[in-house]
Amino acid sequence: MADELLAGIGLGSEAMGPEPKRSGWAAEREPAPLEKGLFQDGDSSSDCRSDDSPGSRLPSVVLQGKTAFPEMFQTSHLLLYERFRAYQDYILADCKASEVGEFTAEFLEKVLEPSGWRAVWHTNVFKVLVEVTDVDFVALKAVVRLAEPYLCESQVSAFTMECMRELLDLKGQRLPLQELWVVFDGSGAFDQTALAIEHVRFFYQHIWRSWDEEEEDEYDYFVRCVEPRLRLHYDILEDRVPSGLVADYHSLLSQCEGIYRSFLNLRSSLSACGSDSEQENISMVEGLKLYSEMEQLKQKLKLIENPLLRYVFGYQKNSDIQAKGVRPDGQKVTHVVSSTMMTGLLQSLLRDRLCQEPCAEDREVQFHSDPLSAINACYEGDTVIVCPGHYVVHGTFSIADSIQLEGYGLPDDVVIEKRGKGDSFVDCTGADIKISSMKFVQHDAVEGILTIHRGRTTVESCVLQCETTGVTVRTSAEFVMKTSDLYGAKGAGVEVYPGSTCTLSDSGIHHCKEGILIKVSASSRRWALPREDFLDEHYGIPRISMVNNVIHNNEGYGVVLVKPTIFSDLQEDAQDGAEENKAPTAPTSGEAEAAARVGLGEPLQCVAGRGGLGARPGPSEQVEGNWEIVSELVAASTQKGQMRKKRLSELGITQADDDLMSQEMFVSIMGNQFKWNGKGSFGTFLF
Repeated sequence: MADELLAGIGLGSEAMGPEPKRSGWAAEREPAPLEKGLFQDGDSSSDCRSDDSPGSRLPSVVLQGKTAFPEMFQTSHLLLYERFRAYQDYILADCKASEVGEFTAEFLEKVLEPSGWRAVWHTNVFKVLVEVTDVDFVALKAVVRLAEPYLCESQVSAFTMECMRELLDLKGQRLPLQELWVVFDGSGAFDQTALAIEHVRFFYQHIWRSWDEEEEDEYDYFVRCVEPRLRLHYDILEDRVPSGLVADYHSLLSQCEGIYRSFLNLRSSLSACGSDSEQENISMVEGLKLYSEMEQLKQKLKLIENPLLRYVFGYQKNSDIQAKGVRPDGQKVTHVVSSTMMTGLLQSLLRDRLCQEPCAEDREVQFHSDPLSAINACYEGDTVIVCPGHYVVHGTFSIADSIQLEGYGLPDDVVIEKRGKGDSFVDCTGADIKISSMKFVQHDAVEGILTIHRGRTTVESCVLQCETTGVTVRTSAEFVMKTSDLYGAKGAGVEVYPGSTCTLSDSGIHHCKEGILIKVSASSRRWALPREDFLDEHYGIPRISMVNNVIHNNEGYGVVLVKPTIFSDLQEDAQDGAEENKAPTAPTSGEAEAAARVGLGEPLQCVAGRGGLGARPGPSEQVEGNWEIVSELVAASTQKGQMRKKRLSELGITQADDDLMSQEMFVSIMGNQFKWNGKGSFGTFLF
């Protein structure tokens, strides 16, 4: 039985040898094929044997402290897919939230040794060695007695053997399984018991929420709650979630737990009160208010727990970088970064950069050994020149003033590599920042390689070797990328938020999860959260220009538009004007007329004329990709126009402005090439 569970949640790709004949639970839940090796992390204390070998396959650990406790089974370092498979295949399966206790008890009854094993009762105050004599599977508790010899370690000296016996008597000799750590036994007889208790302990510490049992829907509990929370837990452990978002998540959990307790207490008091008193009516109103607050908090938690929505919305941290402004003496300084400098390089630098202007002789020059110290020394209007070299930095480039950061040479000659874990690499908040002729290499990242919080940032002739998201253009920020190359992002190469401006020209975006991800905020959401929530900001559409870019070899789409689902009011509008709302399926000679009908405006008309959208040529990926974006734009404009007309009509206003494209997102789109993107050139994701 122990081998069944161990192998069933094991790691590795090597198939196990012939299985012995199984009976009972093992025969009923036979996984195929089984794999061997529970731990393959190089731990010298682990012992990965074949199924027919005696002995434990779990590692052991010695508790730190003054008391010499026996070794414990080490089970707290299981990997994601070990826990995932255990909950999915053996413990919860397709149960509902209300059936979690029943399924867990049934699982424990089949796999847990009911007696004969020792454990350490571990609390925040003390540790004591106990012996298990029976297990109450339904209550998830073990019947215990003090083990001999008596071993106890406590932060309070008053915990004598007699005190501990009295405490156990008060508890009826029954302890929660989550508080027991099984004593190591090399025979392998209690491996499965240790693993089962670990899964129960982890579940109630990190997965279960006290309000889960009251939520039921068409999805089973594992898919709806366990999987997203489990993945979030490991994303946090592996530093793949921004620290600010982690803090928000834990804060939301605490708030929701507190409100839920208050709601339960109020509901209990209402149940005990049978009169229709005024106080009862007041309590009911208070209960509805608590319930509404709790639902809003739960919705926020679900958005963070969902890996797709977490990726879509991100964490809009408010950068608190303060600009220094102009120097008190009004001077502007040129900062030169070089660890060492040959005389020839110095002569070239003087000729090409430092003495170009007639008044440059009076300009101050400061020398730095690394680019981070140079940026930290900058004031408004300063220039940082980074000489050829490979620079390793461990901090964040926080650029709050309008400066120029330029490499002296080709991008591959001026390399800045970020090492060490951290939330971000380059944060920009200055009004007008320019970065040119450099290569940025990102490692161990949580957030993107470049984040523009506000102001305008121009990147020209640069190479961005990403690890998470590439460039993030926050709301109200402006980003310009020219003749640059961006690749390697596990998220989107360029992530554009509502209300921002993004201009991409003559650049390459490739080998990312998505090429460009454009977020459109919801102007009307029936489930909308409070305005102060970072996931529910309402801003205008982004403004985007894409000219002569090559977007290729991305895993998903070249360009993906993320927007809210069209609600019933918009759907009704679409039904009322189905023919009018219908987007063209292919460009025709009457495209300009259709554009005028939906109010495309001058910007898109120019693009259509220059891009040759009047008559669609052969199956070229470049033309198809550009056309798909324009076609989506026409459909979106028409739908919004119809919805606005209906709303104005309901208010008694008969005239509606159709010129929506004057504010549409794509200011210009032409000459872009879309090649070998996994899902195609353009896609739409509805949330």
